[in-house]
Amino acid sequence: MSPDDSAPRPASGAKAPREPCSLADFDLAAMLRSSHGLRTAAQGAASMEAAAGAICRFLYDGLVDGDGGRACVMVRFYKTHPFGALTPELQRFARRAFGAVAISPPEPEMKCLTLLATVGDEPAWNDRRASEGHQAIPLPSPHVVERAPMIAQLIREFGMRLSDVVRPQGDVVRALGGKSYGVFHVEEAAGSPFIPAQEGFVDRYGIRSVIGFGGLLPTGDLFGVILFSRVHVSADAADRFRSLALDLKSCLIPYGDTVFAEATAASPA
Repeated sequence: MSPDDSAPRPASGAKAPREPCSLADFDLAAMLRSSHGLRTAAQGAASMEAAAGAICRFLYDGLVDGDGGRACVMVRFYKTHPFGALTPELQRFARRAFGAVAISPPEPEMKCLTLLATVGDEPAWNDRRASEGHQAIPLPSPHVVERAPMIAQLIREFGMRLSDVVRPQGDVVRALGGKSYGVFHVEEAAGSPFIPAQEGFVDRYGIRSVIGFGGLLPTGDLFGVILFSRVHVSADAADRFRSLALDLKSCLIPYGDTVFAEATAASPA
């Protein structure tokens, strides 16, 4: 999940927290402040997309380095969503991407890893519609997911099998729904097989560590926030985001099917 080069669009979101939190030294106090701030940021949002944008903005502005500057180069929020329930614009995007791996039309229930929000250093990283490659990534089978090593590893470290995300079953969703999933953590991003675009992204922007945290919604859809950090984040610090995954889930559950900011979503195709 590397950045995209396209026309810039303005960002929107919640105000930065009054007391920033050091990402490099993400201790218990920082975790508690972030937990409160994350839940506060999402309050009053009209859709899951709006809440995701506020959460990304809160984390981007509120997590700092040792000098008080922003610790994250980019923060993104992803959620799996059925192809048939995507907006028409996202269906067109996913259909083009799906054509590269299959010859038959996509099924309405096929899951797509959908970019709901993005905030970052470059102007083009501040609107999900500006993404050239990650607006809606089709996940037709575990085999296809394996071709995207970062996605595959994130799913595994969240405590799930690839098949649990591609075609979630009712019993699996019930069994996994109450779990606190593992945090996706790449301590050294440089040279990692799980982080693509090494030269154009990791090297260019000085990405040191990557953290992902999230879980599974009652619908069986995966959700997760991914932080691309310019500061080194230890395993102990990253593990504290496990608690934030539960806060994140509690923020999202009330939205149910109100996912996109658009008034209506597409009918099944």
